[in-house]
Amino acid sequence: MLNSVVRFLKSQEKFNFLVIFLAISGFLPIPASNIAVLIGFIYTVIFFKKPIIWNTLLALPILLFFWIVTSFFWSMQPMLTLYSIPRTVFLLVIPLLFLAIKFDTTHVKESVLKTYSYLAVVVSMAFLIRAIIRFFVYKNSSVFFNHGNYISDMGLVPKNLNAVHVSAFVAIAFFYFLTTKKKGIYNWLCVFILAVFLVLLSSSIVLFTCLFLLLLYFFFFSKSANRMRLRNSVLVLILALILGFYKQTKDYINEEFKTNTEKVIGHNVIPELSKTNHKVTLYEAWNNEQFSPNDFFPALAFRIYQFRMCLEIIKEEKAFWEGLGFNASQIKLEEKGIKYNVFLGDTINEGYQKKNFHNQYVQVFVELGFIGFTHLMLLLFFSLKKALQSKDFIHIAFTILMISLFLTESFLWRQRGVVFFTVFYCLFMTQPKLTTTK
Repeated sequence: MLNSVVRFLKSQEKFNFLVIFLAISGFLPIPASNIAVLIGFIYTVIFFKKPIIWNTLLALPILLFFWIVTSFFWSMQPMLTLYSIPRTVFLLVIPLLFLAIKFDTTHVKESVLKTYSYLAVVVSMAFLIRAIIRFFVYKNSSVFFNHGNYISDMGLVPKNLNAVHVSAFVAIAFFYFLTTKKKGIYNWLCVFILAVFLVLLSSSIVLFTCLFLLLLYFFFFSKSANRMRLRNSVLVLILALILGFYKQTKDYINEEFKTNTEKVIGHNVIPELSKTNHKVTLYEAWNNEQFSPNDFFPALAFRIYQFRMCLEIIKEEKAFWEGLGFNASQIKLEEKGIKYNVFLGDTINEGYQKKNFHNQYVQVFVELGFIGFTHLMLLLFFSLKKALQSKDFIHIAFTILMISLFLTESFLWRQRGVVFFTVFYCLFMTQPKLTTTK
C-alpha cells in the first residue's frame, strides 16, 4: 500500500496540481502560497532523482535569490532585509522544483495553463457576483471598479489583492482562451467574462498592454493574420488615428513641461486630495528644489520624482554596484520626502514619502544595484527570446505583460507577484524532457 501511495504522489498529475496550486495562490490569502511552496520543497527533497538535467535559464531566479540574501551584509537596514528575505524564497524553491521534473513538460504546461485559466474564470465570476450583491446592499457603483481601500473596501477586489496585480493574473487566462484553436461557445463565454473583469479592474497599464497584444495576435498569429488586405486596412486606420491625435498629444506634452503651470489641473496620485490645489508637472517633478504640501503629483509626475530620488540616493550612498540592500530603500525615500517638503500625509491620506518606487527596475537598481538590475534584465531578455523563438503567444504575452507592469509596479517585491512571475517563468522556460517508454 505504501508503494501505491508513493507512486500516486510521484505521478505527473500530482506535480501538475502542485504547480496549479502555486499559480492560483495569487488570488488566495497569503498563507496559501506559503503552504504551496512548503509542499513544493518537500516534494523536491523526497522525489528528487539524479541525474539532473541542468537548465541555466532556471538558475537565473536562483542567482537573484542568493544576491538578495547576500545584500544583508551591506544593507542599510539589515534586520529589515533579513525579515523580508523569506518573501523571496519562491525564487529558489520553485526553480528547484522544476529542475527535478522527470515528466513530459510540454504536457505539464498545457495542463497547468488550461486548469489555471478555468480557475481564473471562476474567480472572476465570484468577484463579479460579489460586486452585484454589494451594489444592491450599499447602492454604490464603486464596488464594480478597481480595488477598495483598507478602510471601506468598496472596490471590485479587496485592496490587499491589488487590482493591477489581479489584472495581470487574469490576462494570462484571457489570452489562453483567446488563442485556443478550437473555440466553442464556452471558450467565447470565458473570453467575454475575463474581458469584462479586466476592463472593470481599470488597470491602465495592463489594459494598454492587452490592447497591444491583441493587435499583435490578430496581425501575426491568428488565422486572419494571413489576410493582408485586412491587416493593411487596420494599419492604415491606426496610422490615421495617430495622425489625428498628434496635435492633442503635442499640446499635452508642451503643457506638462511648462515651468509656469498654475492653471493645469488634473488627477492626483492620491485621489482623495483636493483637485483645486496645484498639480505638479513633469518639469517641476524633475527640477523643483522644494515642493509644498499643497503640491500634488499625477501618476507620471510622481514616477519622474521617484526616479530623480533614485539617482540622488545612488549617488549619495555610492551604491551603484550593490545597492542599499533588499527592502532597505524606504528610509531614504522618507528622508527625501521631508527634505523636499512633499505632502507627508494626514489622518486620511498616506504621504508620498511612504510610497515605494512603484517601478520594479528602479526598485531593484536602488536596493540590489547594477548587479541585481542585470539579473532582472537577463530574466526578461531570455524569456522574450525563448518566447519569440518558440512562437508561443501565451509566453510572449506573459513576458510583455511583465516588462510593461514592471514600469509601474514593484511587482516582485510583493509575495503574490513573485509567486506568479516565478511559476510562469519556470513553466515557460523549462526545456521539454520526454519520459522514455519501454
